[in-house]
Amino acid sequence: MSAAQRDERKALNEGDHASQFTLLRQRRFAPFFWTQFLGAMNDNVFKIGFTSLVTYQAARFSGVDPKTVAFLISAIFILPFVLFSATSGQVADKYDKAMLTRWVKTFEIAVMLIGAAGFWMHSAPLLYACTFLMGVHSTVFGPVKYAYLPQRLTRDELVGGNGLVEMGTFVAILLGTIVGGVAAGIGAMDPASARADVGPPLGAWWLGGMCIVIALVGRVASAFVPPCEPSQPDLRINWNPFSETWRNLRLAHGNRTVFLSLLGISWLWFVGATFLASFFNFAKDVMSADPDVVTVLLAMFSLGIGLGSLLCERLSRRRIEVGLVPLGSIGMSVFGIDLFFASHALPAAPHLLSVGEFLRVAAHWRVLADLFLLAMFGGFYSVPLYALIQSRSTPSHRARIIAANNILNSLFMIVSALMAMALTSAGVGIPGIFLTTALLNIVVAAYIYTLVPEFLLRFVAWVLVHTFYRVRLVHAERIPTEGAAVLVCNHVSYVDAIVIMAESPRPIRFVMDQQIFRSPFAGWVFRHAKAIPIAPAHEDPAALAAAYDACAAALSEGDLVCIFPEGKLTRTGDMNPFRRGVAEILRRTPVPVVPMALRGLWGSVFSRFAETGQERRPLRRGLTSRLTLAVGEPIAAADATVERLQEAVAELRGARR
Repeated sequence: MSAAQRDERKALNEGDHASQFTLLRQRRFAPFFWTQFLGAMNDNVFKIGFTSLVTYQAARFSGVDPKTVAFLISAIFILPFVLFSATSGQVADKYDKAMLTRWVKTFEIAVMLIGAAGFWMHSAPLLYACTFLMGVHSTVFGPVKYAYLPQRLTRDELVGGNGLVEMGTFVAILLGTIVGGVAAGIGAMDPASARADVGPPLGAWWLGGMCIVIALVGRVASAFVPPCEPSQPDLRINWNPFSETWRNLRLAHGNRTVFLSLLGISWLWFVGATFLASFFNFAKDVMSADPDVVTVLLAMFSLGIGLGSLLCERLSRRRIEVGLVPLGSIGMSVFGIDLFFASHALPAAPHLLSVGEFLRVAAHWRVLADLFLLAMFGGFYSVPLYALIQSRSTPSHRARIIAANNILNSLFMIVSALMAMALTSAGVGIPGIFLTTALLNIVVAAYIYTLVPEFLLRFVAWVLVHTFYRVRLVHAERIPTEGAAVLVCNHVSYVDAIVIMAESPRPIRFVMDQQIFRSPFAGWVFRHAKAIPIAPAHEDPAALAAAYDACAAALSEGDLVCIFPEGKLTRTGDMNPFRRGVAEILRRTPVPVVPMALRGLWGSVFSRFAETGQERRPLRRGLTSRLTLAVGEPIAAADATVERLQEAVAELRGARR
């Protein structure tokens, strides 16, 4: 057994296959998780209780329009994000995040005392004030939360950790909805409960008490969050929210991919806010259902996004896989559009349906399936974007980047509320609002993917690899996550570059034969991937010189450059001799070289024909194939001779093809 094969076996036997759920047993994550879980739950106990009371007991709240109040509550809640996100981002970068977490939870207790008084006095002004203050609470905690994760988790834990946070948030929303809806409904069936001239119903007392209790428990959990050192303790805080907001947006705009990822997340909040704020009126006016059915709708939505968030780690192999983002946006639009048609196929109901009556109607299950799948694809969409932002933001001002995200989120959510209110005033029903949002999602997604082809390219690569191949990785962590390097690999099939692209943690500049750029699909893919066209000296010496210049420029900018030194596809499955182009690249820009080998592609759908005497025939392997991408130890440029590189790739490749 060769040294490379022993190394491979050790990597496969001793690899870290720990589940993301192990984080829930570790102090660096668990207290933080439960603190944010309880905060999200309390937000929704309060908001759902408030919305339920004013929708179904409107007589108690003078001057409140039950048809638009849900959108108004949403707008009030997110207004502080516009006003104070920039300041909170600075605070999160300057001070210990554990200390800030405890301060925020203490503030939550005071806010919930105001909310409880609003419930007990059935006072809309007090409840609106509490809604605004809970928005302030979330505004301050948001940058703390998402800046804490990359400081306490390793890079390969970021996707799993973000998935748990997203899952926990929506489970908390679900539990908050159940608690808020059930508490608001206590005593609601009493005819006197709808009268404005009697005292608060029992449900209002329950709502106020539950909000205070959850805030107290959250404060206890926050006491166990371990210290988290400030990212920039010498930061001088600018207390002017307007100038700092503009500065944060400019700071985020400095990294184009990060900024467009922020816009992508903000768009998801636009979509989510539109759907979530519509559930009460959707249940009452479209499906003729009682408030308990809203809990069922939100349960499906929460379970869907929770499952999607958790699946991201498995689908991405614990890497930040932005190829899942287009998959998520496609699913969101497909099931959002189907929800519109499903809503028009519902039978009329003689009265408000209970949960049991609702579930006995077959047409309602299509609505539930659409909500579940729309939310699941939303999880595919959001988790990689959050992880990408955290990993690519400069640590010293990461919290301010998150604050910029919160500013954009709030602006998008306010526009969402205004759009929904305008469409409602124009006579558009809730299904029409859903359809409008789903169609807008197609337009926005297409625009973002045009600006950042990396998302779409990774999606194409991810789909192709996971459709035709089952890939096993050996020491993929040796592909550098930052800094310049040259990757060299054997050339087996037409999709070698796509396989490597799909398994790399970061974008790669591939050196490709310029003939490939003339094919419609492959040319489109590699042009948008910023591949470098090359040609032999006897065919086009100018193109060869330009390719060497482009490689030098890419490496000087810290990029990865991948070259297939054989210069052509194998016709027999055996390696061809390496050409000397890689030596010229290293002569101009001495950087480490990472040898790699692909096994299992020969004879697959996209490999060339085998030559057996006079007969040319494809090797039969079926539609899907197992393949391995093995990555060797980096080799210093001074030691990376053509002969040594070929030996290293041959050893990684082994006897198997």
